[in-house]
Amino acid sequence: MLLAIDIGNTSIGFGVFDGERMCATWDVAADIKKTADEYAVLFLNLLPREGLSLSDIDHAIIASVVPPLEPVFEELSERYLKVSPLIVGPGVKTGVRICTDNPREVGADRVVNAAAAHRLYGGPLIIIDFGTATTVDAVSKEGDYLGGAIAPGIGIAAEALFERASKLPRIELIAPEHAIGKNTVASMQSGMIFGYVGLIESLVRRIRQELGGKARVIATGGLADIIAKETKVVDVVSPHLSLLGLRLIHELNR
Repeated sequence: MLLAIDIGNTSIGFGVFDGERMCATWDVAADIKKTADEYAVLFLNLLPREGLSLSDIDHAIIASVVPPLEPVFEELSERYLKVSPLIVGPGVKTGVRICTDNPREVGADRVVNAAAAHRLYGGPLIIIDFGTATTVDAVSKEGDYLGGAIAPGIGIAAEALFERASKLPRIELIAPEHAIGKNTVASMQSGMIFGYVGLIESLVRRIRQELGGKARVIATGGLADIIAKETKVVDVVSPHLSLLGLRLIHELNR
């Protein structure tokens, strides 16, 4: 079986695959202060809940946008799984040609998403990842990564309002009944949810124009479902897109 690890700034996704079948997924909070042993204890407690054990895993692949955590999970894999993991980076086959000014600047998560989305849905594509940052990426018909846009994530934007405006509370990120909020919480939810819907719709429209045709829109990330319900521009919500991409990349490099 294959263990895929997607290390983000806010959360870390784990996925276990038996061939093409995804057997289990978990999300845990990312913490650069945790050691390999601490993450291993957490992971060892998750496996039995899905009827799995360490001995079931014989391959591992890691994509990380948090440099300090990359060696932590490399150590976890080598010490506890007895497996040397494949780490997505320069020299690894991804099936994606990166057509940007500096390909090394492109985060592994964006490349992994492009690999998965193009394999699953063809192209051209626009991939929206609602993570710590909200990224909107363009993929050509041929599967080339063309670039995209980066905006603050909805979560950190809402947290910034709470931290920097003394009278504004921390809110739950759900869509309010109306755009015209009748109280502070509803007003903030309107600005966050409907405001980001407007941001996404505008970027999708502009990127589609630059791609020269209708591109399918794939959404992923923690708040993808919430935003997708409020707009017609999202065609598919794929919550485990990064993990699926990691499996595909592992197959390319066997």
